[in-house]
Amino acid sequence: MTDSELFPRLSRIHVPADLRQVPEDELPEVASELRRYLIQEVSKVGGHFGAGLGVIELTVSLHWLFETPHDRLVWDVGHQTYPHKILTGRRDTIATVKQKDGVAPFPKREESEYDTFGVGHSSTSISAALGMAIALQAQNDPRHVVAIIGDGAMTGGMAFEALAHGGGLADDPDRQEPNLLVIVNDNQMSISENVGGVTKMLGKLTSSVTLNKLRDGAKQLLGDKHTGPAKVVKRWEEHWKGTFLPSTMFEQMGFHYTGPIDGHDLPALLKALKLLKDRKGPQVLHIMTTKGKGYELAEGDQIGYHAVSPFDPAQGMVAKVGGVKKPTYTDVFGDWICDMAKSDPKLIGITPAMREGSGLVRFSKEYPQRYYDVAIAEQHAVTLAAGMACEGMKPVVAIYSTFLQRGYDQLVHDVAIQNLDVMFAIDRAGVVGPDGATHAGNLDISFLRCVPNMVLAVPSDENECRQLLTTCYRHEGPTAVRYPRGTGPGAVISESLDTLPVGKGEVRRQGQDIALLVFGTPLAAAMQVAAECNATVANMRFAKPLDRDLILELAATHRVLVTVEDNVVAGGAGSGVAELLSAAGVDTRVVHLGLPDAFQHHGTREQLLAEAGIDADGIRMALATLRA
Repeated sequence: MTDSELFPRLSRIHVPADLRQVPEDELPEVASELRRYLIQEVSKVGGHFGAGLGVIELTVSLHWLFETPHDRLVWDVGHQTYPHKILTGRRDTIATVKQKDGVAPFPKREESEYDTFGVGHSSTSISAALGMAIALQAQNDPRHVVAIIGDGAMTGGMAFEALAHGGGLADDPDRQEPNLLVIVNDNQMSISENVGGVTKMLGKLTSSVTLNKLRDGAKQLLGDKHTGPAKVVKRWEEHWKGTFLPSTMFEQMGFHYTGPIDGHDLPALLKALKLLKDRKGPQVLHIMTTKGKGYELAEGDQIGYHAVSPFDPAQGMVAKVGGVKKPTYTDVFGDWICDMAKSDPKLIGITPAMREGSGLVRFSKEYPQRYYDVAIAEQHAVTLAAGMACEGMKPVVAIYSTFLQRGYDQLVHDVAIQNLDVMFAIDRAGVVGPDGATHAGNLDISFLRCVPNMVLAVPSDENECRQLLTTCYRHEGPTAVRYPRGTGPGAVISESLDTLPVGKGEVRRQGQDIALLVFGTPLAAAMQVAAECNATVANMRFAKPLDRDLILELAATHRVLVTVEDNVVAGGAGSGVAELLSAAGVDTRVVHLGLPDAFQHHGTREQLLAEAGIDADGIRMALATLRA
């Protein structure tokens, strides 16, 4: 239970209805307690940190003013929502965030009626909220819909598609404008610093109280906006506003713009929200906030405190001392791309706003002219790489598995069909763990294996990851190397840039009766179990092309083949093995071990691998059943 002495107001707030009983003049104290509580609880267990601290006042204001959950709040970039979760019935369980069976790190519809739309990626809120607003309007339902977009999400193209649609509905005289409020939470950050022209535009916007008053008065005077005089005044207004504001983008797209205002000034924020709450049509409120607000160390290191491990709030995060840090697969890629860039001046590194997560910090510093962060724009990242490849460069797109899903059409249409020389370094492949289904890269073997011209490598350890990165980079045509989050078995990593034969695996252990065909990092567990029961183990290395000769040889000499992969069984590498054997007329039994045909909830990587039966215990149980 929440300590009522430390948090006298917050301890009495179980749901937003309780918050709405608090007098307005006490809301700053509620916000102060909420900020202190968030720092206390997240520091115990870790989790997303800075973004939530930046929206404390906004979260309090929205739940106090709007009748949630009847009114709909649609959050973007889900790591902003820890304060929202605390105020909506999950206060006393927030310290279980990211833990198995605990609070989800992002909004999740099945977890709470206050989580109106599930989100893990970004730039979706305006589209979802617009859809809700249109659907409610069609049912003559007057409830309010608010989209809260921020922490870099405005750099995603989908946000602008939604703005263009929502603002453009006003052009149809037979259609009523949707009532939608979009709050742009502008903190100049995503995980790293925001980049690109949108960020510059937001930085230039200034408020014009006089203009807003004149515009509102003109609307009341002129009435129907589709009349000739109203249209003339609208064009004059846009021109006149342009003399005061460097950009009128939101207005040009059909949204009434208000701001920017200080998002930490709670009275000013409430005043603006009250004015906009019942204003008809599409509205944008632009607020300025500070990521990490209220915790000095987080304000000073907004990247470092984006997500944290457990720490002492009095000291902040302290680097661990002693011992040699085991390199992660991300570290392996980060070192490899710098080494390869040194040997090949045509290499260009591209990332959609994931410099830190994808291991490109060192590369961005050593090769700044060959590094491109395109912001949260995965589709653009892929086609940008395709254009570069057309002119003889060798782009490497560093991207999370689930983020590549957003660029899948471009991968097929712009890269694979044209057989362009683009390499994808796919981080967070397979089971990811605490971030849940939205970040679990469980599908990439399935959706890449079916693409013609694609080569897909699945390294089993750190050194093989480096070798296969080199192999795929030097291959002409589209390639991908997929590797998981975290560390591997601890293989010694060679400094050389060696290649391996494309589409060829190897037998790591010769046994009898049962052969394990392993794709990627489950190899260590498979080797452990095979040693106990004298099974054969093949490290397949490639999900596409498959090593046909090796598979047919193993099928001819073993009673059962067992495929093991950190990917869904449906359409995965094991399916490819079965297809190959069927086409060859071979009837050797094939058993598939992999991830289930379901979206796994959050938990540690070890817990989820065990749940799927592809850790050592799961493989052992499967082999015992086959030999029974």
